[in-house]
Amino acid sequence: MEEIVKVHGWVRSIRQLGNICFIVLWNWNQKIQLTIKRKEVPVELWKLIDELTPESVIVAEGRKAEKKIAKDVDLEIFPSQIVLLSKACTPLPLDPSERVPALLPTRLDNRPLDLRNERRHAIFKIYAALIYAFEEWLRKNGFIRVYTPSIIGAPSESGAAVFPVKYFDRTVYLRQDPQLHRQLTIIAGFERLYDIGPSWRAEKSHTTRHLCEYTVCAVEQAFIEDEIDVEKTEENLVKYALRKVKQKHSKELELLGVDIEIPRGSIPELRFPEIYEILKKFNKHIPYGESYDDESERMLGEYVKKEYDSDLFFVNRFPYKDKPFYVMKAEPPWARSVDLLYKGLEISSGGQREHRYEVLMKQIKEKGLDPKNLEWYTKFFKYGAPPHGGFAIGIERMLMKMLNLKNIREAILFPRDPERALP
Repeated sequence: MEEIVKVHGWVRSIRQLGNICFIVLWNWNQKIQLTIKRKEVPVELWKLIDELTPESVIVAEGRKAEKKIAKDVDLEIFPSQIVLLSKACTPLPLDPSERVPALLPTRLDNRPLDLRNERRHAIFKIYAALIYAFEEWLRKNGFIRVYTPSIIGAPSESGAAVFPVKYFDRTVYLRQDPQLHRQLTIIAGFERLYDIGPSWRAEKSHTTRHLCEYTVCAVEQAFIEDEIDVEKTEENLVKYALRKVKQKHSKELELLGVDIEIPRGSIPELRFPEIYEILKKFNKHIPYGESYDDESERMLGEYVKKEYDSDLFFVNRFPYKDKPFYVMKAEPPWARSVDLLYKGLEISSGGQREHRYEVLMKQIKEKGLDPKNLEWYTKFFKYGAPPHGGFAIGIERMLMKMLNLKNIREAILFPRDPERALP
């Protein structure tokens, strides 16, 4: 018995050979070939073919081919009916099929059309799967999701990298990181929590790894021994997510030409001051007590790949002088501050927070900050705060490195950078 199916999508190509026409239809799950033989369809259907343009939206109904002839499609049907829902104007600003490649600025200017592409869809299916896996592991391990504010009354770190927002009769700011509110939620007795959402930094960075708006998966936990407990949580979370993506999205990974490597053992940890000696092997000399630069990150990535065969590694005990006031000190001049790097790029930062009120106030003064501006945050540490710590993973940065994308703007639907706020 013939199987009648109904399909929909965008017209990717039209090829007419005498009395037979092949239309390739594309949607987010399938590529479909419509095979139309002039003598076997109504005259109106054949005439409709002349109206179709690439990227027009149609619905087609017809007999499913028992064995599809075209190898690069998922389904072939012989339509008895085609309805044109929306005719696309010509010429197109770019070719979604990429037969004619476009430069990244042109692609981003025409992002909805650029996203009509199997590779783009693969990227964002994996993006969604990554966040789903994060949430799955966190829920299984006793973390609850919280929703911290995106609007803050005062800059959380420094006023130089925040976006001011008019808020009735005063100025407030878009958050740089929800961390301070996560800490206050820990003080409220929520011992294991996570928050997934946007953050903003008003930095005029034009690199391939910076965005003004980005998404973080931020995790905080109480009653830790030290920052190593935080590392263990992040390691288990990240490895679980990578495994899930690899298991569930082999088709998309194959399309993108990506093979995700998951560390077989523990994720390696490098520490200051030993890092200085490692960098000397690359003829990179960093003064004692100073942090490193982007070039050093790439060098450390090469070192870890060679020595440990791992794309992921932690860096611990950064110089305290370069860290915010809320970071707990270790042995001078170091801090209990941890970054996770992926293929030579920092994708998360975190560590142990300072929970002792007196020490916290001392560090605020050491950093030259006005205690009054931070009283909304610090005063609650007077009423009992457990040892705690956490981290925030930049989703787009992780995705960029996971999928070997050249520019972080490819890892976000509609990127925001110093020059781009549309579309």
